[in-house]
Amino acid sequence: MPLMQWNDRMSMGLETFDAEHKKLVEMINELFDGMQAGKGAEALGKILDKLIDYTKVHFAHEEKLMAQHGYADSPAHKAEHVALAKQVLDVQAKFKSGASAVLSMDVLNFLKEWLLKHIQGTDKKYVAHFKSKGVK
Repeated sequence: MPLMQWNDRMSMGLETFDAEHKKLVEMINELFDGMQAGKGAEALGKILDKLIDYTKVHFAHEEKLMAQHGYADSPAHKAEHVALAKQVLDVQAKFKSGASAVLSMDVLNFLKEWLLKHIQGTDKKYVAHFKSKGVK
């Protein structure tokens, strides 16, 4: 059973962002499945690296569209991205230094809750603005 399941409350009605958010959910589930299956540190490290890389791509995409379309709350939104990136990079650094216990359920629940809060709260705030600019 996955840690997270995509649902209608998470949908923003913006195809590109919904697809990217679904991919983030899949990656968190992949990390969870790897932990449940007892995969080794190398396999979990690769999954974590992939999640971090994809998150950077997603954040950059959001921020680019915010700049292009003059989204007023862009600085606050970007600050949330920076804060999460720092936290996740800290987890990654600890993991790579041998502290594999860092990839605990606490970390996965943090990622899950942050993603849900970010999508359903912060990201939903830009939907009307982007739709008014023709973003799909």
